[in-house]
Amino acid sequence: MARDVVLAPGLWMPGVAMALLAARLARAGYAPHVFAYRGRSSLESNVARLARFAREALQGSAAHFVGHSLGGVLILETLNRHPELPVASAVLLGAPARGCLAGRRLGTARLGRWMMGACGELWRERDAAWKREAPLGIVAGTAPLGLGRALGRLPGPNDGVVRVEETVVDGMTARVLAPLGHTLLIVSGTVGRQVERFMREGRFE
Repeated sequence: MARDVVLAPGLWMPGVAMALLAARLARAGYAPHVFAYRGRSSLESNVARLARFAREALQGSAAHFVGHSLGGVLILETLNRHPELPVASAVLLGAPARGCLAGRRLGTARLGRWMMGACGELWRERDAAWKREAPLGIVAGTAPLGLGRALGRLPGPNDGVVRVEETVVDGMTARVLAPLGHTLLIVSGTVGRQVERFMREGRFE
């Protein structure tokens, strides 16, 4: 059974933001590796960095991958583009795999465009698919508590930043909805247990 776990935080979040989830997984017997990256950099450069990080940290061993928000999008893209990386499972937490309306709204202002940098292209509407055989789990928040609300009401269930429909990935194994805001997805004990369950069994509770 794979024990290594690669964790990727969201935009504007340092690697330490994943510390609580990493500690929970460590107590369950996993070996977490936190990938810190420059969120304002381009998708291509961060995909290359994550692929290199995984090769160096894992030394060819299969691992689980868990990403929050932009970190989830980065994991999805990296694993799709680098089939040589062995994957045991992947879990995306509040990841705007199909783009992000709140992000597009933020990008209409000069300050917002600066804040997003080269990653702004990721917020456009797009398709999302999982191209690996390993199980993919999606966790989406449904409590509209996040920065996105300051930019206007988001239609449909959302976590305050990402809408539930924006988290859908074709080919995903399972999805679970959590009554939490966007940032709380990475500190919730309930979500932590769901992540650990999915990594162990390929399904949520």
